Amino acid sequence: MTFETSTLALRVLRSVAETGSFTAAADALGYTQSAVSKQIRALEGAVGALLCERGARGVRMTQAGAILASRGTSALDQLDAAQRAVRDLGNALTGTVALGGFPTTAVCLVPRTIGRIAREHPQISVEFTEAGTPAQMRRLRAGRLNLAIIAVGEGLPDYDLEGVSTEPLTGGRLRVAVPEGHRFSSLEVVPVSELVNEIWIGGHGAQGHPQFGAWPTIANPTVALKTADWTSRLGFVAAGIGITTIPALAAAAVPAGVITIPVQDSRAHQREMRLAWVGELSTASQAVQEALHLEAKKIGSQ
Repeated sequence: MTFETSTLALRVLRSVAETGSFTAAADALGYTQSAVSKQIRALEGAVGALLCERGARGVRMTQAGAILASRGTSALDQLDAAQRAVRDLGNALTGTVALGGFPTTAVCLVPRTIGRIAREHPQISVEFTEAGTPAQMRRLRAGRLNLAIIAVGEGLPDYDLEGVSTEPLTGGRLRVAVPEGHRFSSLEVVPVSELVNEIWIGGHGAQGHPQFGAWPTIANPTVALKTADWTSRLGFVAAGIGITTIPALAAAAVPAGVITIPVQDSRAHQREMRLAWVGELSTASQAVQEALHLEAKKIGSQ
């Protein structure tokens, strides 16, 4: 058998194994039943073994047929991947994508996204700008950003999104970051009532930056100090000076000596991370968009 006929016969065998019927395999492949039977007979002749046995309830794969179908499927998958890679050589994604994000996105989400792009689309360059949502919206409308990761929801301004396309990015639940050995460190979930008497490390920054410090539904929390930088904030937590609220986006990169725990609180206000853009996205921007969704979903599930 030639390479082309062998490949076709393996695809037919795979379809027969998946459907359990020559008729169903023929329907799935767009062939006649006699063409499917002919391919199976030719493959049996090539390998010198019976591959399929007809029965009252359809077709049963012999041991040889099951082995060949399984290994043939792996070979076909590799062949298809190789053909796509060769085809894409002349259609490689190229270009520069200007991406903006609020500071928390720079902890894990954006670095991991840029790393994925570097591996999968090395001819795409991603230029990242860290800024609050108001600044990002101005840059987006001015054409200085192709994509912007913005924060919307309770406790944040209502932004004018007219003419701006947006879609949600999976962000994960808010958590609390505590030092190792803290009384919460052995818990899987912390009831919000347990947070009332804790001492907090707060956050502060420019307007439009989502701030995380004391848990949002606790009235009159005791705040030991405030800092805008996540590294120093978590350093104070590790030193046992206080605890802080942390989004899943940053929880994936806490330093040694700090652990994060979800909080049980039905009253916690909801904030949403969204990806925003204006106009049509280039193919390079679409690749970055896909990578952001994949990495955000991965972080949110941790």
